[in-house]
Amino acid sequence: MPERDLEEEHFAKLDREKLAKLKAKQDAEAHQQAAADRKALHFHKCGKCGDDMDTKPFRGVEIEICRACGAVLLDPGELETLAGEDQGGVLKGLFSMFKGEPV
Repeated sequence: MPERDLEEEHFAKLDREKLAKLKAKQDAEAHQQAAADRKALHFHKCGKCGDDMDTKPFRGVEIEICRACGAVLLDPGELETLAGEDQGGVLKGLFSMFKGEPV
């Protein structure tokens, strides 16, 4: 292969690599922006009816309660805090079901 063709092939390869890195960076930024947009759209909104949620203290835990329908949102770990230690394994089985773990 002539030297000129090797040189062009080398620079074409470098261009492809730069484009691939740029696309990966743009994809990552777009993913982060989409996640931020989703969070802003749904922040403190009820998953049931979409209305605003109010934060209220309950037994030492801040829970979110929907203004419209009364649905309650608990953050990770709050149910365990409110329910106390599970003697019968019921909560553990319930949580493993939602996490997709075998019971």
